[in-house]
Order: sequence, then C-alpha cells, then structure tokens
Amino acid sequence: MECRVTQMRCKEVINVNDGMRLGFIYDIEFSTDTGRVTGIVIPGRSKAFGLLGREDDYIIPWESIKRIGDDIIIVDVKGSYRRERASRRERVD
Repeated sequence: MECRVTQMRCKEVINVNDGMRLGFIYDIEFSTDTGRVTGIVIPGRSKAFGLLGREDDYIIPWESIKRIGDDIIIVDVKGSYRRERASRRERVD
C-alpha cells in the first residue's frame, strides 16, 4: 500500500488500547539519519473553545501503528503519548 502525507492527514487516529479518538494527523516525524518515519504527530485538543490555547500534542511512535485503513489509523499505545508543543520546547532549549 502506498500513501502520501496529504492522504494521511485525512485519516482519524484511534487508540485501540483505551478507545480514545485522538484526532487527525498534523505532521510526521522522521529520522534524518535513516530517512525512516519514526512517528506521527496529532495536535492536542483546544481548551475552552481555543481561548485558553490547547493541550500538548500526541506523539505516536511508528511501531505503535497497527493498521492504516481508508478512513482511520489504528494505534495501540498503553503508556503516555504526549509531549510539549514545539513552541514551548523551543523556548526551553
């Protein structure tokens, strides 16, 4: 199966471990050393209709993806799968 990044952005990501609908893919992480995809990024949910910002992004390792279908991507993540947004991380570093 071949799939482009633009097609991946139209698929909803669902965690089968807890049944949570995480959202739609925003970005893809890859290793510059190997050129391989290492994970997918899903933006965090808005707080108070977007007035208070949003939660941290979901980062799902590529190994956690179990199935990529026509409409959804099934992942199996048991632990924490959040990290700080890039804007926060850049300020800290």
